[in-house]
Amino acid sequence: MVLRRSGVENRRMHDVKLSDGVVTLSPLRLDDVRAHLAGEDELLVRRLNGGPGTREGVEAYFRHCREQWDTAGPLRAFGIRVGAGGVLAGTVDLRFAGEGLAPGQVNVAYGLYPLWRGRGLATRAVLLASQYAARVGGAQAVIQVEPENSASAAVALRAGFTPGSPTHGKDGTRFDRYVRDLHTTAL
Repeated sequence: MVLRRSGVENRRMHDVKLSDGVVTLSPLRLDDVRAHLAGEDELLVRRLNGGPGTREGVEAYFRHCREQWDTAGPLRAFGIRVGAGGVLAGTVDLRFAGEGLAPGQVNVAYGLYPLWRGRGLATRAVLLASQYAARVGGAQAVIQVEPENSASAAVALRAGFTPGSPTHGKDGTRFDRYVRDLHTTAL
């Protein structure tokens, strides 16, 4: 995979674009709200969002994501885009700090809208996001998956992650944990 960046070198962080020629990752923006709401389904709501999105809620979250880029906060949320028009197919985010993460670990979370599943796009997005995380100082990427979410576990394995020790969320939910050292991620 080739890591491509666009624009001039002194661009702001939220102008980052990563591409492998099939998938492009770029920060989420307010004009993605409609596509995101249209793409939500029961799986995304249950596994990533915690509840059905509302226009106001998604706009607030996307503003928060932009603020995180602007202030170099611990969250980097990307839209997964495909095709010449950059159609929003899902999201991938990196969290450089959080519950259960050791210093240098980066949590990777991803989700595709139903129309785009089963095409290898999530694996490509995870690889691109991992390359970015390595470039900005991450040492190890971590993916946490509910045991019954075999599709997400398969993405982690295809992206070169290996099974780690299971963990539990604050509410007691068990997660299978997958890890990948980022120094082995080709830049």
